[in-house]
Amino acid sequence: MRTRILAAGAFLVIGAALAGPFVRGAAAQEAIYVVRHAERVDDEKLSPLSPEGHARAARLAGILRDAGITHVFVSEYERTAQTAAPLAKRLGLTPVAVRADDMGALLDKLRATGPKARVLVAGHSDTVPALLKALGCGEPITIAKAEYDNLFLVIPRDQASPLLLRLRY
Repeated sequence: MRTRILAAGAFLVIGAALAGPFVRGAAAQEAIYVVRHAERVDDEKLSPLSPEGHARAARLAGILRDAGITHVFVSEYERTAQTAAPLAKRLGLTPVAVRADDMGALLDKLRATGPKARVLVAGHSDTVPALLKALGCGEPITIAKAEYDNLFLVIPRDQASPLLLRLRY
């Protein structure tokens, strides 16, 4: 597990360092990090994170601590806020909640972040693939019901589809 986390961290540092040169001039941000919320207590709609989920959220904060995150977006569900909370606290950021079923509002907020923004979005197994598609990522993404370790890095590029890296943490 430690090797997997370190490898993901190394790719993130490399990806973050490369983000600048590939950003198109009209892009709203340098990089977008997208995760599904971490493990939850149960399958209830309002289920919060489990102890394993809180541990994963802490790992995410450790991995992204030096990625230059400037904005954090979560859904209205507590588990997305809990997933992003350790990183947001470490960086002194206040997560902005956007309804999970309002992709248009999330895209508007992403566009408004500015050209030097690096954003974390914590979503759900159905909203993460939809967001990646809306951002122009052509590769279809599916997330299994018990899959919580995906970390997607989207880097907008001029005149091309964004670069999409799928990492595990």
